[in-house]
Amino acid sequence: MDIRRAVPDLRAADLAASRGFYEALGFEEVMNLGWVVNLASPTNPTAQILLFGPDATGPQPDLSVEVGDVDAAHAAMVEAGAEIVYPLTDEPWGVRRFFVKDPDGHVVNVVNHR
Repeated sequence: MDIRRAVPDLRAADLAASRGFYEALGFEEVMNLGWVVNLASPTNPTAQILLFGPDATGPQPDLSVEVGDVDAAHAAMVEAGAEIVYPLTDEPWGVRRFFVKDPDGHVVNVVNHR
């Protein structure tokens, strides 16, 4: 499996305040959909944090893992008997992803950029 990055997904009660905190730490905003903000290191672009605001809907992941082949990752998780909690979906913002629960109940967003 080709893993490209793993990113913590944090819930933010105040998205602007959380974004400001991580920007002061040196992260830069690389995506903002209003309900989710992606921040990355300017010197190491795979070092990232996702912030989910209070108006985010649906299941919220705890971790995002970008893979080279999301369809193969989905097939592997189904074969392993893992619980898929969000189906394999092409999202309007340019990613293909699914959510799966790990053995401890953490929700993992497995994603690939189209």
